[in-house]
Amino acid sequence: MNNPLMSVSAAAELLRAGRPLAVAGPESALDQLPAGRWIGGTIPYFMTDAGGCVVQADQVFVTDLSSFGEDVSFTCLGADELSRISGDAPDNGVALAILPAGSATHQRFASEAASYPDAFVKPTVGWISGVHLGDLGRVTPKVYDGSEARKHEDRAVVAHVRLPADKLALVEIVNLFEPEEGDVLHFDETRFEVGECSINGERVRLSDYITSRGLEHGRQPLIGDFAGAKVNVSLQSVDGAQGLVHLYAPVFPGVDYRFAKPQPDYAEHFRSEIAGRDTSGAAWSCNCILNFVFGELEGKRIGGLSGPITFGEIGYQLLNQTMVTLRVV
Repeated sequence: MNNPLMSVSAAAELLRAGRPLAVAGPESALDQLPAGRWIGGTIPYFMTDAGGCVVQADQVFVTDLSSFGEDVSFTCLGADELSRISGDAPDNGVALAILPAGSATHQRFASEAASYPDAFVKPTVGWISGVHLGDLGRVTPKVYDGSEARKHEDRAVVAHVRLPADKLALVEIVNLFEPEEGDVLHFDETRFEVGECSINGERVRLSDYITSRGLEHGRQPLIGDFAGAKVNVSLQSVDGAQGLVHLYAPVFPGVDYRFAKPQPDYAEHFRSEIAGRDTSGAAWSCNCILNFVFGELEGKRIGGLSGPITFGEIGYQLLNQTMVTLRVV
């Protein structure tokens, strides 16, 4: 898997040599990279062969996109242009997108991605950039348009990679959670912030329900049933005084939601899941910051996959509390 942590100077040398890269790291590290053929996003947390880690300002995580594609192009998109993420992707290729957490671009993609042209036809992966958890509320996540070495708080950066004719891109998602039996939740609107909802047909304040069940810690996401596909929606915060629940991804009307069953051992469950999967041809991967925190993954190996620990994962659409892997076979 061609996804190493390296020094800023080593990454800069690759860019000066014309290599097409996707780069992740602290803002102070990405600020040092020269203009070139790259996109990037801020995050200091990573999976490596040695285990989960937090990097300092002198390191970045690099994916060399030329290692699995023969033609790579880059673009920077505003919130009204996000359909181009999948729409502009080559017929036999992949789109890799990075969006900044909390931005209008992030919210638009989360709400609309399923309706974009070829949304579930052309493989789309990526992640939501973030910050060190100690900087929440003080520092904004960024993405980088490497063509100008310029950072943005509210745009998407995308790499479109054309694959050789004899190669195929496969998007694989590891979701550790299963829905519990029992209460079914329904929502009236597509929203990141919820006051009231319907639970088993009864109108209730979601914050009251969550608190009464002791679920405000956020370890157990909501799981939506999208025609059999399980899509997590993670809890960001529960404001009992205001009666509001803030989410890391939107809920949608017309979907059955249930809370997840408890997951007692994240790290061991990840290892067992990955051990049973074919990871040959793994070209890129990312994992969720909530898995990193709740699973206490710092210093723990969960298999041979490396990548950023993110504020949201993209596997065709926005995901939470999952691991997404791109394989080229």
